[in-house]
Parts: sequence; C-alpha cells; structure tokens
Amino acid sequence: MIQHTMYVLAVPDLEASGAFYRDVLGFSIEEIGDPGWRMFVRDGCRIMAGHCPEAIPAAELGDHSYFAYFIVDDAMSEYERVRSHNPDIIKPLRDEPWGMREFGLRTVDGHRIMVGQDLDE
Repeated sequence: MIQHTMYVLAVPDLEASGAFYRDVLGFSIEEIGDPGWRMFVRDGCRIMAGHCPEAIPAAELGDHSYFAYFIVDDAMSEYERVRSHNPDIIKPLRDEPWGMREFGLRTVDGHRIMVGQDLDE
C-alpha cells in the first residue's frame, strides 16, 4: 500500500525555487535540517527540493520536465490565483474530453506541472 507520495527535485537556486512555490503555488517552506534541502508543503503534497546547481536544467529535459499533476477542487480558482503572479503558463485552462478541467505551467526552474479538476466528481 502506498501511504502517500512525495516528489524530489533538483533545483539550481533553492531560494528562487522556494519563493516560486510559496508565492505562486501557495506552498509553505520547511527547513529539514540540511541547508541544501527544503520541503515545500501544501495540503497533501510534499516536494523535497535539493540545491543542485550542476544538474541538467529541467528546461533541457523536454517531455521529462513534467513531474507532477496536482488534482484540485476548483481549477478555475487555482488558475486565476496562479495566473495573477504571471508564471509561464504552458497550457491555458480548458475542459478536456477525458473529463478534466486543467492547465499547465512551468516553474522558475523549468519543471512543468499540470493542475486539474476532475469534472466527473
């Protein structure tokens, strides 16, 4: 049984990443006892970010730069809140034939995230 999930990301600038996740996506930032790591927390989602300035930039990973699909209660409200911070929106909000209302964005590090609402619930 999988009890919960957590993402682990390599980021080139831990402070800039933390500011993006806090200010744009509404996460809180937690210290975890190692100055090279932070935990970004929002509701049931946890993202461990490690300061890795020598890692391949996420923007160079192509399709592999997608790392998360956040399912939310209200995609429209989330879209409007996120968009007010002028992030790189890679897919505008729309209803899809597979029953999701979703949008996509690129983080300050180049990772891509989809945010969606299940329209069948």
